[in-house]
Amino acid sequence: MTELDYIKGRNVLITGAAGTVGSALAELLLPHVKALRCFDHSENDLFFLHRKLAERGGHLAPQLGDIRDLDRLRFALNGVDVVYHAAALKHVALGEYNPFEVVQSNLQGLNNLIRASLDCNVERVIFTSTDKAVNPTNVMGASKMMGERLIAAANEIRGDRRTRFASVRFGNVIGSRGSVVPIFLSQIFNGEPLTLTDERMTRYIMTVSEAANLVVEAGSRMKGGEIFVTKMRALKITDLAKALATLAGKPDTKVSNVGSRIGEKLYEELIAPYELSRTIDLERLLVVLPPGEGLAAGAPTAASYPDSSPNTKDWNSSIDQLMTLDEIIAYLRENRIVEQFRVPGM
Repeated sequence: MTELDYIKGRNVLITGAAGTVGSALAELLLPHVKALRCFDHSENDLFFLHRKLAERGGHLAPQLGDIRDLDRLRFALNGVDVVYHAAALKHVALGEYNPFEVVQSNLQGLNNLIRASLDCNVERVIFTSTDKAVNPTNVMGASKMMGERLIAAANEIRGDRRTRFASVRFGNVIGSRGSVVPIFLSQIFNGEPLTLTDERMTRYIMTVSEAANLVVEAGSRMKGGEIFVTKMRALKITDLAKALATLAGKPDTKVSNVGSRIGEKLYEELIAPYELSRTIDLERLLVVLPPGEGLAAGAPTAASYPDSSPNTKDWNSSIDQLMTLDEIIAYLRENRIVEQFRVPGM
């Protein structure tokens, strides 16, 4: 059995399908599913995603709508087997100035999706979260922490329905719209100084492809209520900036330290301290199991994953082994990150 077997011949819906991870998921899944519904509220982005994917064949339905609209979600989910929920407000700084909008999309929108999935008897729901949900210091991270709790609770209240819920926790997705990479490269190509907030800042990173594959693998392995996390490498943001400047052919780009922004952390954690005792290691993945209190019947335990071992590491980017500058350059080159944003003629 492969990781894609569970979606073969099934009806699948992706929320936030026109976003970076959503569109990567759509490209990955389209050749394998019975029908793919791409749900997004951005008319323009959805139009171009449909235009791009329609040439590849397969049954593709672009569905314009907003996760804030429960009735629209119910209509979209009718007959769907698997849902990947990637729609969210993700920019940390904007979230600090617009917290009520973050609540409406990231929490009320997720609550709508949970209710609609239960009403429509969806089989699997996979929610995309972030390492910013661990000990959050900003509105976006706090909303994702609550999102993980809502997903775990949904798995407990589903009763005898077939619907199961699980989460995946991303690091910084290099090259995504919410990543610092497009900002740095725009500054480099325009001859502007790189704006760094704090030289001590560290992050865990993953590519868009790794993020999409994590979501698919989580859907294959999930029992219900877990949080799946890819083991990632950590780096200093200053070294990432230097690596991007080197690969862009402008290694002498100046740096301007602008100070930490509101809600910004100096480091990230993949696993919270209170989760360590129930986190297991699956070689490439970490799995945070649901808490033991009040477990629903059939909820997963370590025994549910016979190929697992206990996690023995504190996943904190400030104390983790950091990638060297040469390793970052090789990583960016291998994944062709700079080429995605290179201005024609540069």
